[in-house]
Amino acid sequence: RCRTHYSANLMAACPKASWPAVKAMLHSVYEQADAQAVHAQFDKLIDSVADRLPAVAEHLEAARADILAFTAFPQAIWRQIWSNNPNERL
Repeated sequence: RCRTHYSANLMAACPKASWPAVKAMLHSVYEQADAQAVHAQFDKLIDSVADRLPAVAEHLEAARADILAFTAFPQAIWRQIWSNNPNERL
C-alpha cells in the first residue's frame, strides 16, 4: 500500500487535534535505518497511541502488513517501492 494514501486513510480515523503528532510518529517509522528498526518503531507508534487513540492503533495494526511490506525488499529500493504515486501520474 502506498504510504501517502495510507496516511490519508489514517487521518480520517484520527482526531484532527492529534493528527500532527500521529503523522510525525508515522513518518518516523519510514526514517529508520533497517527493517528491524522500522518494525520496532512501528510497534512504538502503536504503543504510544493505544491508550489515547484506540481507533488509530487498531487502524495501524490492521494495515501493518501492507504498509511495512517494503521492508521485505532490499533497502536500496525502498524509496522506489514504498509509494506508487509516480505510477499514478502516468
